[in-house]
This record gives sequence, C-alpha cells and structure tokens, in this order.
Amino acid sequence: MKTYRVAVVGATGAVGREMLKTLEDRDFPAHEVVPMASKRSAGNTVPFKGQELTVVELTEDSFEGFDLALFSAGGSTSEKFAPLAAKAGCVVVDNSSAWRMDDACPLVVPEVNAHDLEWHKGIIANPNCSTIQMVVALKPLHDVARIKRVVVSTYQAVSGTGHKAIVELENQVRRLMSGHEVTPEVYPYQIAFNCLPQIDVFLDNDYTKEEMKMVNETKKIMGDESIRVTATTVRVPVFYGHSEAVNVEFANAISAKEARVILSQAPGIKVLDNPKEKIYPMPLIAAGEDDTFVGRIRDDDTQPNTLNMWIVADNIRKGAALNAVQIAEALAERGLMRVP
Repeated sequence: MKTYRVAVVGATGAVGREMLKTLEDRDFPAHEVVPMASKRSAGNTVPFKGQELTVVELTEDSFEGFDLALFSAGGSTSEKFAPLAAKAGCVVVDNSSAWRMDDACPLVVPEVNAHDLEWHKGIIANPNCSTIQMVVALKPLHDVARIKRVVVSTYQAVSGTGHKAIVELENQVRRLMSGHEVTPEVYPYQIAFNCLPQIDVFLDNDYTKEEMKMVNETKKIMGDESIRVTATTVRVPVFYGHSEAVNVEFANAISAKEARVILSQAPGIKVLDNPKEKIYPMPLIAAGEDDTFVGRIRDDDTQPNTLNMWIVADNIRKGAALNAVQIAEALAERGLMRVP
C-alpha cells in the first residue's frame, strides 16, 4: 500500500487536533505526519498515535516533499500558503472558506460528489460545517425526486466559533448560576441561556455570511444551480453538534416513508425516527460520532411533494475534520494524490 507524508496546518486548534485524531482513528496510510502552526505555537506538542509530535513553524518552504496538507488555520493563512503547497506538489484539503467558491477548486463532500475530485488542480475545499451535514441528507433524496427548494434553520454549537467560544459559554454558565453578571467577548451578546440569530457578519442583503455560504455551497456541491435555498443560521448554547430544521420541496412525489427507507440505506447517515418512542437526533447523541443523524421526517401538509426533517451532526467531526480526512482517503483510493 502506498503511504503518504502528511502535514496538518493549524494543528494546535480544535479542528487541527481533531484532524490528527481522525487520521489516527481511521488509520490513514501516512508514513509521517507533521503538525504545523504559526511561530507562536511552534515548539508545542500535540498527541498522535501514543506519542507527542512537536509542532513546527509554518513557512513558505514548509511543503517540500509532502504529499498532502490538511489546512485548518483560517482563510488568510490558506490564501497565502495553499498555493505554495500546491506549487511544491502537495495536495491541499482546506477547511477555511477561502477556496470554496473558486471555480478552479472542487468543493467536496465524499458521500455526495467525490467525482469532482477528478478535476482538482492541487487545492480542494472542505465545505462549511452546516452545509456538509445538510447535503449528506439531501443528495440521496435529490437523486430520487429532484429537489426544487430548501428552507433551513440551523441551531449551531459554539464549538463552530472555536475554543474561546467554548470557554466563554462554560464561564458564562458558571457565573450566571452563581449570581454574577457576564461580559460577552467572543459573541456580541451573552450566549449562555440565549440564542443569537447571527453567525458571521451581515451582508448587504441582510442575510449573514454563514447563511449565504449554505445557499451557494449547496448548489455547487449538489451540482445543480436550479436548487433554491434560503437559510437562517442561529448560534445556540450547545458545546458540540449542529442541528438543522429543513423543509424540502421536490419536483416529484416522495413520501416520508419512502424518504426514511432511502436515507437509512445512504452512506454516512443514521436514521433515528420513532416519535412514539421519543427517538430523534440530538446534539448529545451526535457529539463524538461520525454519522449524520436524521429524524422527524414527515410530510409537509401545507405543500405538495414537500418534507420536513431534522438533521444533526458533530460539527468538528463530520462538519470539519472527518470530511477533510474522507476527502484525503478518496484522493488516495482514486490515485489522485498528486498535483496535475
């Protein structure tokens, strides 16, 4: 079996650490894994396969001799260093938003559009976390009944913002429960015991950047510009696991019963849907798991050929690290671990 020399850029962050863990858990064929980060983090260590790997500083010359680089270090870092990696012959899977809507870069969820890897030019984009779990559930249904319109409302965990947001939620809960006031720092308002209908900045159309990511990325991943998508994204006081209420209108007839069967047979999906027994997906169930969980599948009685469903996944795993490693696995399986 061919093995690869792999760099993990942003290895000290929450997603970077999860990338290392996922490479280990899935026994990705790597003969060397090198964690990279900024000069500030260089010299720290991160766990991998029972040992502590020393983090090396990311520089313009870091990628010579590497086959693969998994990036999770922010958009500006990706914009600067991903082309340098590709120029050095290293295939990049980037977790930032920097390359997602670039026409020269595939935007890939392996269960949905692994075939798009065939035309990569050295940089592959990992989609937005909330988009990934939604399209995993939408694609099998689209193949059967063709989706016309999607209305999605998200309930997104604070871990999507990063470690500082996790700490902020934890500290706010403790202070409030002990009778103290809180001062928000990561979010514009208190997140504990609250919901914030703003993720990322507002755009000129009054949608947030996160909402428009879901709109545009869904069309690109599904390969169908005719699908209409509208989104409302909300940050909720949950540590791990994004949840989504999704209303889907189809061109052709499809029942909730048919959808349950289709989804139960689809890769990467686990159907939890038994309302009488109070069985449905929740972030507590999804946290730490690789599957995308789907439940509350039901007919929309107000609109023909339309279903409602509830989709939950771990945003750090399937929404980020796992999907990136699955892309790498698909590249290896298809003999595409090379820059054309």
